[in-house]
Parts: sequence; C-alpha cells; structure tokens
Amino acid sequence: MNNKPLRIFISATGQNAGKTTFCIGFIAALLKRFKKIGFIKPIGQRYLMEQGFKIDEDSILIEKIFNVSGGISIKDLSPIAIERGFTERYIVENGASNKAYRKSISDSFERVAKDKELVVVEGTGHAGVGSVFDLSNAVVAKLLGSKVILLTPGGIGKPIDEAMLNKTLFDKEGVRLAGVVVNKVRAQKFDKIKKFVKMGFEMKNTPVLGTMPYQRRLAIPTMREIFEELKIDLLCGANQLDNRVDKILIGAMEVKCALNYVVNNSLLITPSDRPDMIRAMIDIERGVIKKGCRIAGLILSGGTEPSGELIKLLEKTGIPTLFSSGDTYSISARVHAMKVKIKPEDKNKIDIIIRMVERYVDVDKIIENIGG
Repeated sequence: MNNKPLRIFISATGQNAGKTTFCIGFIAALLKRFKKIGFIKPIGQRYLMEQGFKIDEDSILIEKIFNVSGGISIKDLSPIAIERGFTERYIVENGASNKAYRKSISDSFERVAKDKELVVVEGTGHAGVGSVFDLSNAVVAKLLGSKVILLTPGGIGKPIDEAMLNKTLFDKEGVRLAGVVVNKVRAQKFDKIKKFVKMGFEMKNTPVLGTMPYQRRLAIPTMREIFEELKIDLLCGANQLDNRVDKILIGAMEVKCALNYVVNNSLLITPSDRPDMIRAMIDIERGVIKKGCRIAGLILSGGTEPSGELIKLLEKTGIPTLFSSGDTYSISARVHAMKVKIKPEDKNKIDIIIRMVERYVDVDKIIENIGG
C-alpha cells in the first residue's frame, strides 16, 4: 500500500446523516489547500450505468463536480457495486469472493491515490454496513489504512450514544477516529447543542471537528427530481421542471378551503377528475387569484386525462404537470418518502454546501489529525 498520500474515511452513524453533502464541501475546502485530491467510494449501494460500468451515484456526482478521476477509469472511483442478488451470492459461496473484492478495492485505491496528496474515501452508512459480506466500513477503513471522520445527526445524547457505538467497531479493527462532525442541527438549538456535544465528546476523548446547521434548502426537491424518482408521465411544463417544491398539498377538499393552504412554490397532488382544483391552480399561476404566488407543479392521479381545454391552459401557463394512474394517497406517500439527492446541476445547493463546510468545520484541524 502506498502510504504517501493522506487519506480520510468519511463514515456516519446511520443513513441520511449527510456524508455525500459533507464530502462535497470538504473536497472543495481541501482543493484550496492541496493541488491533487483523490476520491473513492469503495462500496456503493445505489449505482448508475456510466461509461459501461455500474458506478455508485455519489462517485459520479463527485467526479462531475470536481473532475477527480485525473484520467483513470471512473470504475476505480467505485470498484464494487452492490447489485441485486450480491449478498445472497456471497452467502451461498461462503465468502469465497472476499479476497477478490479486497484486492479490487486495494488496486482501485492505489490508482486513485497515485500522485495525490490526499484521498477522500466515502463509506456506506454506519460502521457495520457491509459486515454481511465481510467488508464493513470498519474493515475497509482498516484495509486502506485510513483514519475516520464520523458524521452524526444533531442532538446531544443520541449522537454521542450512536457515535460511541460506531467507534467500538472501528476500535475493534484498530481504526482511529480523527473526530466527529455533528450535522443537521436545528437553528433554534444550534448554540446549545454545539456547546454540549463538544463537552460530551471531550469526555469521551473524541474531538468535535465541526457542528453544521440543518439547511432546509438542501432537503427541498424540484419537480424534476420528483418526476425522475416517481417515473410517471409528464403531461406538460418540461421547461419548468427545475421549479423547487416548498410545500406539498393534497387536493381533496373544496377549492375555497384549499386556497387557504396554497403558498408560493406549492405542489398540488389531486385527482385528475377535479377540474375545479386544476383551474384554481391555473388561476393562481396566471395571477388571477393569490397574486404573487406561483405553483411549483401538479401531479394528477387516477389515470384519466383532463379535458383538452384544461391541458391547453396548463401548457400555456407552463405549470409542470405530472400524470399517474396511481391513487392520490400512494403518490403523496412516495413523494414524502423521497430522499433528495444533490445533482451536479444544483449549483445553488452546491454553493450552500461549500460555504457551510468552510464556515462550520475545522478543516485545518482535520488535516492535522489525519497527518498525526
């Protein structure tokens, strides 16, 4: 293993702690301090086809934002993709392929790390994820000789409890924590939580390297993301799919009552046989009622297309309108369950992330801790 470049493994206490978001801001900060940065996500669970390979979507995102591959194959940024049936095959084979997987990770890391000053390694979930095929985050961090930054969502007791639980597994593998970053702290409790988590972690001899506030803007989806996630039909409004959705409403009441709940950038999910509700949204978009309010989009459920006249009006206003045969409740549940992922074209969100990490994370302390 080439020990020349610094390396840091980004793990978390659970899902949706903000690892990828942190990696974006962290790499941007590192590029102000180093000339050559590498990135690898050894094991990915959500992948896309890129250049003929199954590549984790986070690796694709980082590559498109920062161009970190430096001429090597993008496959080296994502050597192992957990495709359907992967775990079952591993168990049936009694772990026979583990040696090959470890070699694939090590070889890809060597190519990623060549001539680099520092390599960022993104893990998958908490320290134990991957244990079922003998490649937990703790094991992979040990394999790559990396210290770990552990991300944990905001709070006081729960983040410390969960971080210490994860630390136990890293300790078992002989992997050292560089420190923790507490993420998604609510603004109204920010100062209190920042103070007490620092004190609490210091009692556990674990440095807090940053405390970051919850940024609602990062969790707000666009109509494009909803369209791509739900995989339903687009009736009209393709040019406005980047509208952001600040509020989601169900159009199951009288129009007069529903209008009280409509705010700027609202998405309305309503049965397609509610022309009165659809017309009200058109009137809002045209400024006939609720002046200054804009409609982010519509999702029409039930499978019956609205009249040609309504479709023409929707096309004229440009309201992004999606269409599904599913029922209103099921569609709403799917929208609410969406995990909003950062996309390379989300320039505003990326700028927010970069500023947030630079402001709230002690990047220089991280570099000092991983170098020591």
